[in-house]
Amino acid sequence: MTAGPFEVVRPAYGRASLADVMPSALAVLGVPGSPDPLALRDRLPGVRRVAVLLVDGLGTYQLPAASAIGGTVADLSAGRLGHHTPLTSGFPSTTPVSLVTLGTGAPPGEHGVLGISLHLPGTDRVLPLLRWSDEPDPATFQPLPTGLERAVAAGVRATSVTRPEFRGSGLTTAANRGGAFRGASDVDELVTEILGALSGGDPPVLVSGYFRDLDKAGHESGLTSPEWAAAAADVDALVTRLADGLPADAALLVTADHGQFDVPPDRRYDLDADPRLSAGVRYVAGEPRVRYLHVEPGAADDVVAAWRAVLGADAEVVTRAEAVAAGWFGPVPERHLARIGDVVVTMRDRAVVLATAHEPRAVSELIAFHGSNTAVEMSVPLFVITKR
Repeated sequence: MTAGPFEVVRPAYGRASLADVMPSALAVLGVPGSPDPLALRDRLPGVRRVAVLLVDGLGTYQLPAASAIGGTVADLSAGRLGHHTPLTSGFPSTTPVSLVTLGTGAPPGEHGVLGISLHLPGTDRVLPLLRWSDEPDPATFQPLPTGLERAVAAGVRATSVTRPEFRGSGLTTAANRGGAFRGASDVDELVTEILGALSGGDPPVLVSGYFRDLDKAGHESGLTSPEWAAAAADVDALVTRLADGLPADAALLVTADHGQFDVPPDRRYDLDADPRLSAGVRYVAGEPRVRYLHVEPGAADDVVAAWRAVLGADAEVVTRAEAVAAGWFGPVPERHLARIGDVVVTMRDRAVVLATAHEPRAVSELIAFHGSNTAVEMSVPLFVITKR
């Protein structure tokens, strides 16, 4: 039975999560030591070239609307084209976390990229991961080898294809260091560069691609907007052209980092406008659907009580220890624990908590949001497509 959109969904690490896609793709390509939790090796005999495309914002609950716009997404969703495996994202269900989860094949607790913004322990700095450059050093901050690095070490030709301005960014380095880089700004360029990297030279070949426009349209214009519909049409065209251009020995894996939904104006709290919520809080990180609160010494219990009283049924408010023990992040080594807030707030239903004095004004102007652990945010598809 499909979960209701705002029912809590726990990450299916090691069984059917975004963290399991890259290990299974590497197993298909014969990379030694790669587990195959998604059983792709048996499903893809003879495949020696794999492209993994992440469509930002194409959550499972967005598929009906996208299917009404494009025939290929409709065929994929209905099982008429390729094979559909339901997955969960990792937690939090947000782009930086998911990009590194996909790229490393590891749960967020292990790779340490645990939110869209993180307080850097021992400093007064909150790092916005989408604007991360070279400090802190991405290779140190995210210490695990990426799937591309493991592929290259095993003799696989590996390439990352994403927007040209992302080349060398902290997030790109954390998620996809180790392979060649190709820049692509639109659908035409993505098709050209992904198929070029996939087809050129002898196998085995691994290509990691990224398309952001659907998520961007949802955030800025909402999921019922003409802008979102246009971006969904672009997704359909992108997948159609990639599927049509696949070499005979290739497979295309299409997945997503999270879903999203529109939040009405009257469902928005602001911690900076409510002294009950700001009391005892020293640093604010995370995002409107998942808040990390780093509190003054000894204030955790009071902060938890205050937030529970104010937000009521609109949030689950727990301590770091409780969130880690519940397995939300997967295993969390000691070196990564302090990146999680002393208090973790996950939002329910269509509510968000803004932080207008801590974040850019553009955040409070967004229409669609994601990040928490509800089904509409956590449920993502994996479509496996071979030559038609």
